[in-house]
Amino acid sequence: MRIVIAGGSGFLGRPLSARLGHDGYDVVVLTRGAKRSPAPVGSTVAWTPDGGTGPWAAAVDGAHAVVNLAGESIAGTRWTAAHKARVLESRVQATRSLATAIRNAAAPPAVFVSGSAVGYYGPRADEPLAENAAAGSDFLAGVCVAWEAEAMRAASARTRVVCLRTGIVLEKDGGALPEMLPPFKIGAGGPVGSGRQYWPWIHRDDWVSLVSWTIGASSISGPVNVTAPNPVTNAEFARALGRAMHRPAFMPAPAFALRLLLGEMADALLLSGQRAVPAKATSAGFTFKYSKVDEALRAIFSRG
Repeated sequence: MRIVIAGGSGFLGRPLSARLGHDGYDVVVLTRGAKRSPAPVGSTVAWTPDGGTGPWAAAVDGAHAVVNLAGESIAGTRWTAAHKARVLESRVQATRSLATAIRNAAAPPAVFVSGSAVGYYGPRADEPLAENAAAGSDFLAGVCVAWEAEAMRAASARTRVVCLRTGIVLEKDGGALPEMLPPFKIGAGGPVGSGRQYWPWIHRDDWVSLVSWTIGASSISGPVNVTAPNPVTNAEFARALGRAMHRPAFMPAPAFALRLLLGEMADALLLSGQRAVPAKATSAGFTFKYSKVDEALRAIFSRG
């Protein structure tokens, strides 16, 4: 069976492609430049995610599943009006292209698994957030609402849609974790801001397993919080990271300094958070390999 992955050569797409290939699927990665971004397994098809379709849509027709991980990096640069526009447009246009291809297919996929984020909920202090919680009102929440709305256009009697509300994915070779390490390496690590904001995290191995699980779990549809069952505050996360690295974790990064350095992005990504919990996954019987942040970080750093 064929699975098509848009964004299959990135930090999350590569291990997911490898897992699905190992499980026996024929993996096809949609890439903006097939020569520049070889697939880790399977084959590549060049596409232009501009809101329309093209020859690449033939890969979608007859596929068992389509996975959408495409989109401009949120934290790649300081937020300007232009960068925020690219963040929104890249997600909406790519998802619109895939949803259109699915709806036009003679044999549409059984499931469309599309990216989203826990930013959907906006800053929510310590309120536990299952998938039925309301959307927030800040920029990232607006992006997620628009992103998910485009994905739901693919829903039909023949195609189930899952929206992955992903938290902070932990691994050393990408994502947020490498950016956190420098101060800890020199003994100056610690919480950011008050440290009371919740950080909904997940080990990348569990992220891959949960996404793979949603492909096969025919009873699962709509939003799914792709986070570990035990979110922690930023201060708790910093202490766990210090323990895993055998470094102190008491030096706070002041909120005002982060705002000066990063602008609006500091509040959205570092100084606020969401206490998101994977209610759908746990109630449906999904088992996490790493349910506690100490276990996850210890496993990551024990590999050297």
